[in-house]
Amino acid sequence: MASPRSPFLVRCYRAATWLATPFVRLLLARRLKRGKEDGARLTERYGRASAARPRGPLVWVHGASVGEMIAVLPLIERLRARGFRVLFTSGTVTSARLAQARLPPDVPHQFVPLDSPLFLRRFLKHWRPDLVLLVESELWPNLILEVNARGTPLVLVNARMSPSSFASWGRVPGSVAALLSRVDLCLAQGLDDGTRLKQLGAPRVTVTGNLKFDAPPPPVDIAAFDTLRLATAGRIVFVAASTHPGEEEIVIEAHQRLAKELPNLLTILAPRHPERGTAVVQLATAAGCPAVLRSDGYQPDRGTAIYVADTIGELGLFYRLGPVALLGGSLVRRGGQNPIEPIKLDTAILHGPHVTNFNALYDRLDEAGGALAVTDGRTLAAAAYRLLADPAFRATMIAAGQATVESFGGALERTLAAIDPYLVQIQLERH
Repeated sequence: MASPRSPFLVRCYRAATWLATPFVRLLLARRLKRGKEDGARLTERYGRASAARPRGPLVWVHGASVGEMIAVLPLIERLRARGFRVLFTSGTVTSARLAQARLPPDVPHQFVPLDSPLFLRRFLKHWRPDLVLLVESELWPNLILEVNARGTPLVLVNARMSPSSFASWGRVPGSVAALLSRVDLCLAQGLDDGTRLKQLGAPRVTVTGNLKFDAPPPPVDIAAFDTLRLATAGRIVFVAASTHPGEEEIVIEAHQRLAKELPNLLTILAPRHPERGTAVVQLATAAGCPAVLRSDGYQPDRGTAIYVADTIGELGLFYRLGPVALLGGSLVRRGGQNPIEPIKLDTAILHGPHVTNFNALYDRLDEAGGALAVTDGRTLAAAAYRLLADPAFRATMIAAGQATVESFGGALERTLAAIDPYLVQIQLERH
């Protein structure tokens, strides 16, 4: 059970999750219907492993979804080079699919157990990690308490605390302070994140920077790239990546405006949630823009105006084809998407006003001329036309973006230096 020093709300949460355990099947059945769970791997959500524990010292790395996994890939490689085995967990079907393509063969992926003491004890008994690294903002109370109860070091890496999360946690100050006091070290992305974590009660905070700046560009399937490059030969390609509901209409309007000046334009539109692909095709078709779905096996032909890329793990392919990209989640209030990968792939970046997830980076990019802000279909079309029609202007923007991203680098080395004492201690104990 929870430590007697845990605040009342933590004890209540603890009790509630114990009591809710028999009803988890109902929750998972509902999530399965909505496509948010993998039916073949549901047992992992109960803490039942579907893979054997590797022999030797094991580091458990947990990140919520795709972005967190991509951010820690270089860190995982460095841990493996030091002789550590790594287990990676995440919570989304999308990240699980991408893990198959991006994780090394000797790094097992598991769905993280639901935050129940019973499931976590079962999980920890099997995997017996020597060190736990939680990526960004994964503050699950039972996970933290159960890891702490085993005496296993726990570190927050690439830790992020947004203003909205800070406000939410601030309503239960005693509870969050009790959880953060059990974290051995918080390695914050930025000064603001570090300050918020300290204010919430984290006793040991170091600002190491954002690991996403040190992540390599995403790989690309050469055969798929060659096929799509051949299909789009002679076309001007514009990319709208990771779009959310409300943004596709803006992109379609911008495409119609641009096509008046660039009649051979092809817009590749990749919705943030691939299951929305059919709905996006319907939107485009209703607006008079012929559209096809990539998951149906179609390649864009001369009659295709909007190519809906409803696949997983292929953004690197589309960024390599399109010299200009709008990053979604920014024309609606979703906080924006990470611009680092497209910038590293020589893509000029457009974004909307809602970029709270990456405020500092977008501020620097805009100030340096490494990105352009837009607000609607008209301004999006105008900015995209300027970049697509003027290669020299586009090259200047890409260079400025890459210089800005490079100036933020170094987080990987600082993170490794910060966790090195834990790694050394584990190796000493193993010998």
